Amino acid sequence: MPMSFRSLPGTARPFALAALSLAVAGALALPQGAHASAFQLKENSAKGMGRAYAGSATAGGDASVVANNPAAMTDLDGTYLQADITAINFSAKFSGTAHDALGRPISGGNGGDAGTTLPVPALFIASKVSDRVHLGFGLSVPFGFQTEYDSNWMGRYNAIKSRFESLDATLSGSFDVNDQFSLGASVIAQKTSAELTSAINFNGVALGLIQQGAAAGAIPPAAVPTYLAQVGAVVPPGSDGLARIKGDDWGYGWQVGAYWKLTPNDKLAFDYRSKISHKLQGTGNFTVPGNVSALLSSPQIAPLLAGLGGVPFTHTTGTANFTTPATAGLSYWHQAEKFGLGIDLNWTKWDVFKELRVQYGNPAQPDSVEPFNWRNTWYAAIGGDYYVNDKLTLRAGISVDTTPTYNATRDARVPDSTRKFAALGLGYKASENFEINASYAHIFVNRAHVNSASPTGDVLAGNFDDYGNLLSLSAQYKF
Repeated sequence: MPMSFRSLPGTARPFALAALSLAVAGALALPQGAHASAFQLKENSAKGMGRAYAGSATAGGDASVVANNPAAMTDLDGTYLQADITAINFSAKFSGTAHDALGRPISGGNGGDAGTTLPVPALFIASKVSDRVHLGFGLSVPFGFQTEYDSNWMGRYNAIKSRFESLDATLSGSFDVNDQFSLGASVIAQKTSAELTSAINFNGVALGLIQQGAAAGAIPPAAVPTYLAQVGAVVPPGSDGLARIKGDDWGYGWQVGAYWKLTPNDKLAFDYRSKISHKLQGTGNFTVPGNVSALLSSPQIAPLLAGLGGVPFTHTTGTANFTTPATAGLSYWHQAEKFGLGIDLNWTKWDVFKELRVQYGNPAQPDSVEPFNWRNTWYAAIGGDYYVNDKLTLRAGISVDTTPTYNATRDARVPDSTRKFAALGLGYKASENFEINASYAHIFVNRAHVNSASPTGDVLAGNFDDYGNLLSLSAQYKF
């Protein structure tokens, strides 16, 4: 006969609730895959992108130093207004397999192209207010990503849509200690928001109930096959729900910078940016299939849920502590008559992500804990400018950006790997006061291997082939 929760031994019923809560917790967890290169954005300067961000703080004439290194504002003689926009097109295509906790293949395709095209804007104002003092204000997006798969793909229990964005408002100041050395500092207000969706495998929840009950001795071993066979009659494969969480928070940080004119033709800059801590607050919403709704409201289950203080898979609040990492960077520039050459080296302290703990307003849902254990990363770039004449400048650069992820920590939300970056650009000085810049870059991404499990034990295994194209434009006016 069909299995019901009532037919289980009384001691097994708590395992049903535990399994349900586990699925809820996993569905509401913030993104495991908010990883490194695909999470950190440098795209706040069309001029800088043309040389792969080599000489980002030392090449001169770029108001984005308001956010990249405030001490470098010493090179800006006058008042500058600069607007940048970068279109980021990122492609991520999966090939592989997926199976549930019993090893059965999960239906669905490969998810299509999970990448997207998004604009990343930036705006900067910088002004020399005295012989030694500069002030600046900037709006930029230092962290962000978005991926979205077909809703019925084989990895739907791992991820469907993931969107994360941090918007910075930066107020900066610099002071020229002498003609060769300057110091700068910034205060940063950061708005971070997240939106995540994934499918919930209710058949997997029921399997978890049986497995946990057997492990605890509440279900006799001889009866396990019978219960497993009957699960399909109550919650068959394909009994999918949908979980969606949205949250945001404001956080505050700082940065300091130093700038040296080593010789009349050589400049060196150092910058350190603090981590910024957030407590994301949001809501979780669910779509639940009719057979699961009937179980949760049944006379056998409803009293048990009432005793726990709530019903799983209902609208709830959620909070999670989240930190954007600290960064440090060195920037060098050599200036010659017909060309300039730059080198940048940057470090990101991604090991701040040890775990992510999500707490829920619904007492029926326990905390969920996602391990990260990311590694710190390096970004290295070399590039330069060639001055065709007084009006036209050509640029080129290459870089490598390592990832903190590895097979044990990578999943489908942001299937990133180490990147190589090749860029070209040009600048045109229309007048003494007005300048425009355009750049193009292609991102080559190492094949990203994935072998990750959902909260209900659904395993996605395979590879992602990724690449990116970037097009950036800027306009700068000097008053």
